[in-house]
Amino acid sequence: MTDQSIGNQIREHTCQFRVRYSETDAMGYLHHGQYLNYFEVGRVELHRAQGGDYRALEEQGILMVVVRMQCRYLAPARFDDLLTLHTQIVRITRARIDHRYRLYRDEELLTKAESVLGCVDREGRAQTFPDLLS
Repeated sequence: MTDQSIGNQIREHTCQFRVRYSETDAMGYLHHGQYLNYFEVGRVELHRAQGGDYRALEEQGILMVVVRMQCRYLAPARFDDLLTLHTQIVRITRARIDHRYRLYRDEELLTKAESVLGCVDREGRAQTFPDLLS
């Protein structure tokens, strides 16, 4: 895993996954829904690299929810492929965090995606992010 920072805050993180057999579909390709799980791992690991702790946030009643996800599949991944995911924060405001994802097999770009996360309380009401996230 590698990180890149802007100022004192890390804005980009890289991690690797090996496609497991259980993550593939009947054609032997990585199932399209599994990519979203990889992106979630990328976000959590980026937050952890920043010194954050999702579990602690949730215990404080701060929940980050995906309000938009856009994904473009360019080429398939297959069982046992070693994939590299680059997760980047492209925008942070008091109300949202925008991420960009790039998933590679070696140098080949397989998938690119973007997400918007919002902050809600336990009742699902929108709230602003705490200072530690902005």
